[in-house]
Amino acid sequence: MLRSQKIRSLAPEMDPLRIGMGWELDDLEKPQIMVESTYGNSHPGSSHLNQFVEEAVRGVDENGGKAARYFATDMCDGMGQGHDGINYSLAHRDAIVNLVEVQANATTFDGGVFIASCDKAMPAMLMSIGRLKEMSAIMVTGGVMEAFTLTPEYTEDDPGCAINELLTLEQIGKFSAQYERQEISNEQLTFYKHHACPSCGACFFMGTASTMQVMAESLGLMLPGTALMPATAPELRQAAYDAGKQLMQLVEKGITAADIVTLKSFENAIMIHAAISGSTNAVMHIPAIAHEFGIEIDADTFDRLHRGAHYLLNIRPAGDWPAQYFYYAGGVPRVMEEIKDMLHLDVMTVTGKTLGENLEDLKNSGFYEHCDELLKSKSQAIHRDIKRTDIIRDFDHAIGTNGSIAILRGNLAPEGAVIKHTACPPSMFNSRLTARPFDSEEEAIDAILHGKVQPGDAVFIRYEGPRGSGMPEMFYTGEAICSDPKLAASVALITDGRFSGASRGPVIGHVSPEAAAGGPIAFVEEGDLIELNLEKRALNIIGVNGIDKTPEEMDAILAERRKNWKGFESKYKKGILKLFAQHAVSAMKGAYMD
Repeated sequence: MLRSQKIRSLAPEMDPLRIGMGWELDDLEKPQIMVESTYGNSHPGSSHLNQFVEEAVRGVDENGGKAARYFATDMCDGMGQGHDGINYSLAHRDAIVNLVEVQANATTFDGGVFIASCDKAMPAMLMSIGRLKEMSAIMVTGGVMEAFTLTPEYTEDDPGCAINELLTLEQIGKFSAQYERQEISNEQLTFYKHHACPSCGACFFMGTASTMQVMAESLGLMLPGTALMPATAPELRQAAYDAGKQLMQLVEKGITAADIVTLKSFENAIMIHAAISGSTNAVMHIPAIAHEFGIEIDADTFDRLHRGAHYLLNIRPAGDWPAQYFYYAGGVPRVMEEIKDMLHLDVMTVTGKTLGENLEDLKNSGFYEHCDELLKSKSQAIHRDIKRTDIIRDFDHAIGTNGSIAILRGNLAPEGAVIKHTACPPSMFNSRLTARPFDSEEEAIDAILHGKVQPGDAVFIRYEGPRGSGMPEMFYTGEAICSDPKLAASVALITDGRFSGASRGPVIGHVSPEAAAGGPIAFVEEGDLIELNLEKRALNIIGVNGIDKTPEEMDAILAERRKNWKGFESKYKKGILKLFAQHAVSAMKGAYMD
């Protein structure tokens, strides 16, 4: 007997209620499927999702099930930037998970299609699947925006950007800083802002949204080859229908999310994360997703698997191409083929087949030939000869061979901190810096833009962790540093907050324990000497007022500073940010509410 039928036998009033909303009598005996999405027309990452909801519903209803639509609308991190709205970003991930749990269990379903695109919506849906792991589940994503092709008069000759004629949203931070320094006009900045998002979809770089779309497919929860399609692609609508249809096969066979997502699945996802130089936020989201599945993954797992991993993907912000080109080059399956020897090919997926079987099927289905044709068409459109290997390198010609993420530890971050070293200038891999601490992002960015930060400084932004202000992104501060040639390769940004997946440069986040919890970052003072050593995975305070100290002396100094610390009290006295400040675990554990 289906799970939904068992519950209905205990609650007979369900039948008249469903008939009251237009269901037919025979619908009551079908498998009951929830189609859950973050659709809402408040931002471009989710405003297009309802078309995929309707396709998934059709896929369910035409293949033996009965679908019910549910919505858990997400916020946009981009719209939250620059004001306190961004403080809600991480907390609302957990709010979505709690809402989906209520919607799934208050009525009960036999399976679910989960549809999302964006930074927190993607991990929230994956966490929800983990919390509901005893039912069948499949994921559909809303794809990515298409880049805007600039006209010659607005195409900058930026040596840091190899494909200057393609405008993507993460560049607005750079242009905004240029405007603040009076390097470009307001008219030019306005043009960039008005053309940076020409379509719906997730932001078109390997930020958190794109990374988590790739992670969903890597975990085996999406149909093969469907992550990071352009949001406008007809193939994406077909994928949504096919997902609804395939879910019915999973329900019939009794294959649940718990059968698909295992420790091996997470190890596959982290290996692929290394190959794509994925967002540092995945170091926080993957442990949170694993926690919901009852599996332990920590930041050290990322560090271990990234060491020696081949980094292949030439996609912004660390690379040259907008994220839609990832699909044109063959997407997740192409990356999997290149690192096949490092993957667990025997894991189960939503196709009902193993990962290895899926990869063989794709070779025979015409998938790669279709991608090649799309890439050829796009090459002609921008008058470039683009090769697949310009976007996804082959294994033997990797961009790097040591992954993309490093977990740093030391007296400044006893529980760890994270850096995307592929986006950091090699000249800073082993650095001695001078501390410039700030207790808010506003103070730090003002100092940077007005020349108060000098080469060789380490800018600290603290009290921005989960228990501080909710762990917002420090995107604009990082862009202000990277856009200034005097600072870009000599100044580090260190915070207990986090960074946008679009962030570039020597940015170190998730410093744990955080300042609000009494972590050592709270005790950094002006003029302290900071050691950053990527090879040793070290982040330490090594001196005071420009004078080196022994580790024992530094421990004593920090202990004395701790005695004088006045503690921290959250400014949020009610609502979700109060709850988040009270219950969020360390960023190194996933920053979920416990």
